[in-house]
Amino acid sequence: QVNSVEGESQCKEKHIVLLSPVGKLKIFGCETGLHEIKLPKLNVLPNEAESSAACEVCEGAEEMTEPLKQCMDWLRAYFCEPARTDSLPVPAFHHPLLQRDSFTRQVLWTLLRDVKFGEAISYKQLADLAGNGRAARAVGGAMRSNPIPIIIPCHRVIRSSGQSGNYGGGSLMKDWLLSHEKLQKEKLA
Repeated sequence: QVNSVEGESQCKEKHIVLLSPVGKLKIFGCETGLHEIKLPKLNVLPNEAESSAACEVCEGAEEMTEPLKQCMDWLRAYFCEPARTDSLPVPAFHHPLLQRDSFTRQVLWTLLRDVKFGEAISYKQLADLAGNGRAARAVGGAMRSNPIPIIIPCHRVIRSSGQSGNYGGGSLMKDWLLSHEKLQKEKLA
């Protein structure tokens, strides 16, 4: 069980495990919204067969809340039919970090709203968009604390030099996600 916002009752957290092209994604949430997506650490890049594998729930399907179902549908589209992500609802978020007003929340919402599939943005550019151009380091901190990776696309934030930079799922995961988006965007063009 997780405390949501102070003063609110505790929510009953459920979880599912989604088998994806980048490994098993552990997704936590309640009836109100998503709490967290935990990424596996990649030691090797998925091969072509694994990359084209369908996204299937391999654990927790019987307890799926509406936000978990929306998350699964969104991630399945992201990996298998990216053009559909624009027409799907983004699941509600219920992680405490995304409930209270903060620069981190502002940065994460700006990233979700303004940096589209197949695009990349520097930490400094995202700081500018979020309203504080001198806060590039704070943007890095916001990316590290992002509880909903892939949906809130912190993998799209790169260094000004063009290098991919750090990522909670590791550099192989970040590089795979960026090249997946680039390839899919080229196919759609």
